[in-house]
Amino acid sequence: MEREGNDCHVGDTSLTASLFDDEASVLSSTFLLDHVGEVTLTFHEDRLSWKLVGPLDNDVSTCLRVKYFPKVATEIKLSEIYAVDLNDHGSIYISSLPPATECLLLGEDIQMYRFTVHGFIRSKNQPSQCILADYTFGHTNLQMCRKWVNQLNASLKREVGRPKNLLVFVHPRSGKGNGCRTWEAVAPIFSRAKVETKVIVTERAGEAFGVMSSITNMELNSYDGVVAVGGDGFFNEILNGFLSPRFKAPYPPTPSDFVHVVKDNGYSLDHDDDEIVAETSSKKEDQFPLISSPKQFGSRISNLNSADKAAEFPVPNEWFRFGIIPAGSTDAIVICTTGTRDPITSALQIVLGKRVHLDIAQVVRWKTTPRSEVEPNVRYAASFSGYGFYGDVITESEKYRWMGPKRYDYAGTMVFLKHRSYEAEIAYLDVESDEINLTSKRDHQGNLIRAVRSSHISEKRICRTNCNVCNEKPNHASVGVCSLTPHLNSEETRWARSKGHFLSVGAAVISCRNEKAPDGLVADAHLSDGFLHLILIRDCPHASYLWHLTQLTRRGGNPLNFKFVEHHKTPAFSFTSSGDESVWNVDGEIFQAHQLSAQVFRGLVSMFASGPEV
Repeated sequence: MEREGNDCHVGDTSLTASLFDDEASVLSSTFLLDHVGEVTLTFHEDRLSWKLVGPLDNDVSTCLRVKYFPKVATEIKLSEIYAVDLNDHGSIYISSLPPATECLLLGEDIQMYRFTVHGFIRSKNQPSQCILADYTFGHTNLQMCRKWVNQLNASLKREVGRPKNLLVFVHPRSGKGNGCRTWEAVAPIFSRAKVETKVIVTERAGEAFGVMSSITNMELNSYDGVVAVGGDGFFNEILNGFLSPRFKAPYPPTPSDFVHVVKDNGYSLDHDDDEIVAETSSKKEDQFPLISSPKQFGSRISNLNSADKAAEFPVPNEWFRFGIIPAGSTDAIVICTTGTRDPITSALQIVLGKRVHLDIAQVVRWKTTPRSEVEPNVRYAASFSGYGFYGDVITESEKYRWMGPKRYDYAGTMVFLKHRSYEAEIAYLDVESDEINLTSKRDHQGNLIRAVRSSHISEKRICRTNCNVCNEKPNHASVGVCSLTPHLNSEETRWARSKGHFLSVGAAVISCRNEKAPDGLVADAHLSDGFLHLILIRDCPHASYLWHLTQLTRRGGNPLNFKFVEHHKTPAFSFTSSGDESVWNVDGEIFQAHQLSAQVFRGLVSMFASGPEV
């Protein structure tokens, strides 16, 4: 566009290798930036930057008789751009002008060709939260706009790790029943980023598990990942459906007097027997059909075995990732992996191809009740497994599903008032390491014998983006499944035991941060370090337990700094109840187990996430 009597032309362009901010540019042109004014737009190898045109006069510049202010963003990294669109011929607004100005164009729409760069900015109050940001540039020449769009899209295609095809599961009744609305809110981000999505809205419990366990490896290879629109329990269902038929690994190690023989297969359960591999149980769960028999899905599993032999799908898998769009009641996994409980942030991290590795715990139930036969049943957990208080809360909350997420608060209060303790014995692998900070040790009778707070223990390191602890990851391809359990191979390991009455027994895979526990159960737990955090809460006065729970709700609190609390960092543990009631909470789902064992696999799966920002 040109205006008579004006020497400044928006149509002027410069396609040169000129210098901009002391760096060689790839492309440079003059555009009108919507709501700003005339800018010089410069494309670099790793970013897009723009600079206001014309001299500044008291922070106000004039070109085309348009006044504008320089208090706007001046660049965006290519890694923060998720899409670039060529728009129709339309309006560019200069709406940031003050009311009093002699600008000829004030109040007029400038009609020109446009293209929009879609990206995000960080929230000032919450650095982990991403806020959508669009930048629309106008030009009088359509071909010029096309040239920039083509150049930017070609560069975005070279961004490594961005998904092209995703399988999406939507839980319509998750949390407050907002699953579908949550997906509808973020779906345009995937569409704009040209990510194809196959969307499955589940209609019953266990449906996502059934689809994931029966899908052929050939079809699974056609996706770059799976996205769950729901809560932690829904993600757990999808995770188990993925791992159960594909991941074969030894059962967790156990003490020699734990369990000796599995009925009907004659396998010894000595933890040194590397030939034992975890199989899916043939017994159907009463309340949650996660690890139900493959027979439940009939011929689909058979077809997978017969027609899909040629297609391999290795686990762990470096390129295949999982994503979560939060729509649940707690969303602890999302908060720990992205730093915020925000669907937009999660969607952006998915389409931008972010990646973090995540530890996964293998929980094996050997006996459901004291009188049950030995029958191993495997479940995988990504965040937390808990017994006692935690199991009672999840059981009690099932009675009040009509209350929505508030049922957990109500159930928690009811269980707390009962103040029940349970007799049990826990054995755990004690791994000698400067990184491990145990709060206490007890003898076989449960008496406190010593506290371990060595001066040589390094300062706690909180898990953040580009975490050094989590990035210390071996090459799975070169060393096999053994790389997933590096701490089990340590020469300095021994079985330690705790026995007595416990209010709760918990095993945290990650910190389990959530809105009610801002630092989580264990503030310095990592996403991928190969350790479980075993937290044992012994029977104590009502007021003492309330103070412990209160510390969990405080940022900077010390919930583990009590005499009745044991905290052990371990790669594996076993549990045996001395009573008849044995209900566990595994990632928010009920799991009945009188006797179980567990171990953690380091970085078994990858997530579309980058970790919390500092």
